[in-house]
Amino acid sequence: MTVVERRAARVLLVDPAGRALLLYGGDPARPDTFWWFTPGGGLDAGETPAEAAARELFEEVGLRVSPSELGEPVWNHVTSFTFDHTDYSQAQDFFVLRVPGWQVDFSGMDAEEQATITDHRWWSADEIEASSEAIYPVELPALLRRLP
Repeated sequence: MTVVERRAARVLLVDPAGRALLLYGGDPARPDTFWWFTPGGGLDAGETPAEAAARELFEEVGLRVSPSELGEPVWNHVTSFTFDHTDYSQAQDFFVLRVPGWQVDFSGMDAEEQATITDHRWWSADEIEASSEAIYPVELPALLRRLP
């Protein structure tokens, strides 16, 4: 079995109530499997993690920020998963961006994102812990609670 090594950058977009914006989607190879996740994705060639996080934030939710507004990553994590019949090992950096609120705009998504991301919602740490839905990363409630 071949595992694709991948670097990614993700954004914890947090509102004044401390809730994180999560996206809802799934895997085209598993049409009955869905989960919630933070905005973000893989780095393009030559991109820094902050550049990728800013690009993905614009593509997935329509919010344009400069990479410098994201600062330094607040958390680094390695995860393994399967998506569209491919196994990945993904090292990912998480950035935090606090916003007074945001109206999500999906119009900038690429074709793969359009096919796999179907909804969004603001979640508190308590709501995440109380939910029976799949929400990634599983460490998200603790991460939200320790943000400054």
